[in-house]
Amino acid sequence: MLERYAYTVEQRFLRYVQIDTQSNPESLSFPSTKGQRTLSELLVKELHEMGITDAAVDEWGYVYATIEATSPKPLPVICFCSHVDTAPDCSGAGVKPIVHRNYQGQDIVLPDDPSQVIKESEHPYLKEKHGHDIITASGTTLLGADDKAGVAIIMDLANYLMTHPTLPHGKVRLLFTPDEEIGKGTAHVDLAKLGADFGYTLDGGDLGSLEDESFCADEIKITLQGIIVHPGYAKDKLVNAVKIAGALLSSLPLKGLSPETTTGREGFIHPISISGLSEECTLHFLLRDFDESGLREKEELLKRLTEEVVGRYPGASYAWVKTEQYRNMKEVLDRHPQVVALAKEAMERMQIAVKQESIRGGTDGSRLSFMGLPCPNIFAGQQLIHSKREFVSVQDMQQAVAVLAQLLSICEEKT
Repeated sequence: MLERYAYTVEQRFLRYVQIDTQSNPESLSFPSTKGQRTLSELLVKELHEMGITDAAVDEWGYVYATIEATSPKPLPVICFCSHVDTAPDCSGAGVKPIVHRNYQGQDIVLPDDPSQVIKESEHPYLKEKHGHDIITASGTTLLGADDKAGVAIIMDLANYLMTHPTLPHGKVRLLFTPDEEIGKGTAHVDLAKLGADFGYTLDGGDLGSLEDESFCADEIKITLQGIIVHPGYAKDKLVNAVKIAGALLSSLPLKGLSPETTTGREGFIHPISISGLSEECTLHFLLRDFDESGLREKEELLKRLTEEVVGRYPGASYAWVKTEQYRNMKEVLDRHPQVVALAKEAMERMQIAVKQESIRGGTDGSRLSFMGLPCPNIFAGQQLIHSKREFVSVQDMQQAVAVLAQLLSICEEKT
């Protein structure tokens, strides 16, 4: 922990989660929701108050800011990045954060919906957090620790660096992105403007988590075309696209190849939405695998099932659109081992047990790495994300602030 520093991460986090920043996958605007820009503008205001004069929100809702170097050495420019949006999966409106001080293993009952209970017996990570201050929402919304914990950590680091100008470090760039949860977090990032050599996202879970590998990810949109006629005169004429959609979903394997039946390095095919009428119906699927070959296998399986099902309905047809979302960042990070090693050493010097692992998902760092900015993911303490039982430890967030400061010091020391 940072000696004689009064951390501000808790107060910042409590402030940020009360701003509704849910992203909207159906929106045509960017950012997809106004609340994201509201938070971004607040961050800029707070950065200005710290003395970071170049902090600004661009036309796309990205926040860029610079903490100037305090070391005379020619050091690499490091970027710290988090996203301001929260997931569409669970409401982010009217979040009421609650701080449960000095947690001692008791069940945490969320007051606005007592059926929402966080139990240590179900979530073993809590066994490591006795004595910590645990923040939850009130039971009817998500908390927003994904990724406002990361935002608050970076903002507290900025505050620490600006109030401790004698700490030698290189130039630091801050980046806050919108719409990460809907796969658009890097859509308008300007890497030339950012001007960083490498970076780290603060978007992870357990204390000590250091993620250098992510899924490969594609989205598939299947539009099923039926034949519509008046149902009273439909015999041998009507081809119902809704029924075709149901048959396609029923053809998916019941065991394996779904998020709820896979773990570790297993990938999946995940239907996420269905909409339409009997004439036309559209389904969206997420395809995930750690290897591109596995991703192609899942695409081929889904296409084969689609063709088989549609083929059982004479006159029906389908349209297929694939969108690449991100690729496994390990391919890039393996070419820059010093980036991961720097974060690992920072944790080890703080006597934090490093959990180098793979993300069963992705971060902005997945895309940034392939765009030219090697960018592994560091823990932010977030737990049970995208749910009403989401929680985070204040002390985990504080430790993350200290890790980032340690990382900058090691970089300066070793250059």
